Amino acid sequence: MGFRKPKDVPFKTSGELDAMEAAGAIVGRALVAVRDAAKPGVSTLHLDEVAEAVIRDAGAVPSFKGYHGFPGSICTSVNEVVVHGIPSADTVLSVGDLVSIDCGAILDGWHGDSAWTFGVGEISAADAELSDATRSSMEAGIAAMVPGNRLTDVSHAIELGTRAAAERFGRAFGIVDGYGGHGIGREMHMEPFLANEGKPNRGPRLVVGSTLAIEPMLTLGTTETSVLDDDWTVVTDDGSRSAHWEHTVAVTEDGPRILTPRP
Repeated sequence: MGFRKPKDVPFKTSGELDAMEAAGAIVGRALVAVRDAAKPGVSTLHLDEVAEAVIRDAGAVPSFKGYHGFPGSICTSVNEVVVHGIPSADTVLSVGDLVSIDCGAILDGWHGDSAWTFGVGEISAADAELSDATRSSMEAGIAAMVPGNRLTDVSHAIELGTRAAAERFGRAFGIVDGYGGHGIGREMHMEPFLANEGKPNRGPRLVVGSTLAIEPMLTLGTTETSVLDDDWTVVTDDGSRSAHWEHTVAVTEDGPRILTPRP
């Protein structure tokens, strides 16, 4: 009796990857513009307006606006908000805030999706370490995007990256339960789901052209979260701060290719 050959993570042609990178580059420019605009006294609604202007001026469309009813062009998640924070005139940034921005754009039918975390002015050492740990965990996942690996090899690499950061900084980080990365292409969220931890060597195979959005979310405390009454905003149950980093990445013969470059 033979064993069933694992499926492949869906792949794109070289030209399609170029088209995805064109969308992703717009996302990168929008993220940089938002970070530059994120000053004390500025509302997250203003940040949303900045991002939307960059995206539309480039001839693209914000992926998030109207997606299942989401009202913003970006997700603006501040401090204890993990993901899906709704931009608001009432949420005004202050020195010391930790801000996670998730942004997506559609260009010629292809999606780019990326996120990063930054501080407003001077932030605490713990918050800086949290953001650095999340970024390095993402980078560990990206490094596992090579032909022949399987989906959970990426998950396991992210988990190992988180453990390594915990050892480096001498503090524990919570890996947010139930959230993770995803396939991406002509839709923003596609199969397969990519967990941010798990055992290796399971799930579909990575082949040249496979694309995934890799996005660890870590906290300074709990792994547990709740969704607020707006049905979008995800917050840590213990009020601890959270960080979120994400890149859209493709598998190539020459190593991982980031499709959401930042200027």
